Amino acid sequence: MVAMTADPKTPSAFHVMLKPRGAICNLDCAYCYFLSKEMLYPGSRFRMANELLEEYTRQYIEAQGVPEVTFAWQGGEPTLMGLDFFRLAVSYQQKYRRPGMRIHNALQTNGTTVDEAWCEFFRENDFLLGVSLDGPRELHDFYRVDKGGKPTFDRVMAGIALLQKHHVEFNILTTVHAANAPHPLEVYRFLRDEVGTQFIQFIPIVERDNDTGFQEGEKVTGRSVTARQYGDFLIAIFDEWVRRDVGRVFVQIFDVALAAWVGQRPGLCIFEETCGAALAMEHNGDLFSCDHYVEPRHRLGNIQEIPLIEMVGSEQQWRFGQAKKETLPRYCQECEVRFVCNGGCPKDRIISTPGGEPGLNYLCAGFKAFFNHVDRPMRIMAAELRAERAPANVMAYLAEEEMELQRRFARVQRNDPCPCGSGRKFKQCHGNTKVNILKETI
Repeated sequence: MVAMTADPKTPSAFHVMLKPRGAICNLDCAYCYFLSKEMLYPGSRFRMANELLEEYTRQYIEAQGVPEVTFAWQGGEPTLMGLDFFRLAVSYQQKYRRPGMRIHNALQTNGTTVDEAWCEFFRENDFLLGVSLDGPRELHDFYRVDKGGKPTFDRVMAGIALLQKHHVEFNILTTVHAANAPHPLEVYRFLRDEVGTQFIQFIPIVERDNDTGFQEGEKVTGRSVTARQYGDFLIAIFDEWVRRDVGRVFVQIFDVALAAWVGQRPGLCIFEETCGAALAMEHNGDLFSCDHYVEPRHRLGNIQEIPLIEMVGSEQQWRFGQAKKETLPRYCQECEVRFVCNGGCPKDRIISTPGGEPGLNYLCAGFKAFFNHVDRPMRIMAAELRAERAPANVMAYLAEEEMELQRRFARVQRNDPCPCGSGRKFKQCHGNTKVNILKETI
């Protein structure tokens, strides 16, 4: 049992995305929301000082009321700090670790800087890596280029090969944008079959079209995925996954959905009822309410001036987190999938509901389509879990159902109701050759 902190506004555990090099990166991805943050610190060297690293490590560990603590490293590109910095980080973690406490490290990288030395370090210290890869070559290179505008696919794949060679655990982080959204199965099959990854996150690109780089304005760039595209992308992949890959490939949003259908918390901040327990810290010690809100109005202070735990439990941060629930439109409150969606990430609440109420998530139509589409298989998997059986059993159930449906198709007459339950005649539904061809290509 975890002891709660004295102040109810201070969570017993929280997460900080640490950016030791700030927004500095060796790539120049067109849709990156963080590169513009460099403008917040003119003249900076963008390197976290060793003294600050130690102070942060001490405060972060002391503030956690749980036995397992994860240090999360991001950027920009965090490996640009060099190996010695991370060796020092691990030594500080061991210095301040409480008896019985387990320390984990998660590092997000573009994969292009990975070499043998990095892999040996990651393996020896049990780092979990998140590697950014947007699909096969032409889809990945569409937006993910280096500072010279050159493609990065081969360098990323070389880095992944080294991680696999050294048995370093890694996830693939795939952003879903205007270029790859129309190719869901091509992306998924490439990651599953050619990369050989078992863990995938699909992150929608919703990029505000403004000059500040902040979460301002209602327009999005042409690089952004549309709501319908995102929903269709997830549905296409889910339909393949639920029939052949349950239990061997783990897709974050599918896991989140299953948790919700079982009655548990989603476990991912964008789908929680409130937020505020996932913050970001810049290279100089500035703490911000969220990784997506690194901007002056959401700066909480600096850990060299105000203790980390005080900022996390501050009235400002508490209000930031509660606003997600309190500003949820009635349209969302009455939605059948609110239990899993909770209105999505506040940064994307930039459109109005059909009734004209502001604050609807830009991706609402996609989320709604996806979560409704997966309802029945999720119910099956949730029932299996409650019965202490494997959720992967859903694959056998669906296969048997589809075989039975095919047997019924073989017996039905052209003018009979279609066995699929559509309400149309068979000749106008699954008995229509043109319709069948169309369905097979979607």
